[in-house]
Amino acid sequence: MSFGDPNNPYAQQQGQQPGYGYPQAPPVQPYGGGYPTGPVEMPGSVKAARIFLYVIVVCQVIVAGIYAYSISEFDKTTEELSGTDAEVFADLGKGVLGFLLGLSLVFAALGLALALKYASGGNGVRVCAIVYGSFAIVSGIFTIPVGLVTLIVAILLIVFAAKRDSADWFKRPRH
Repeated sequence: MSFGDPNNPYAQQQGQQPGYGYPQAPPVQPYGGGYPTGPVEMPGSVKAARIFLYVIVVCQVIVAGIYAYSISEFDKTTEELSGTDAEVFADLGKGVLGFLLGLSLVFAALGLALALKYASGGNGVRVCAIVYGSFAIVSGIFTIPVGLVTLIVAILLIVFAAKRDSADWFKRPRH
């Protein structure tokens, strides 16, 4: 085998120059340091996920209003009952409704905070939105008339927040 033999594995291939010296580094890009940048504008799926968060917040406020109305009407319903057990039942019922009212208001406030952080937040906001959507599914099951909307929108929130362009948006470099 000689240097000019095409079957020689050590022969120089046609069109290639021999590599001398050190390998060349890729050119450095200004202002980016050569690192890839994320999207500049919020993608449509991220905007949709933020709208889904707002819809869940509105549904939670409606559910809180239903709980508040139920508390106000609870005394009228329990006036017909008499006895010590009836008073204990009335107090327990009002306490449970008050707890659910507070829980739905806190849940609405958390959803609003997440929706407001969508423009400037990091990947933790996306992960929290997915977890929030999971809890919204459970909440939607227990409050089925209004919760049916919450259930559907929460599933869509999880799907849109888990997409690749959502991950790219939340993992973009912020200076």
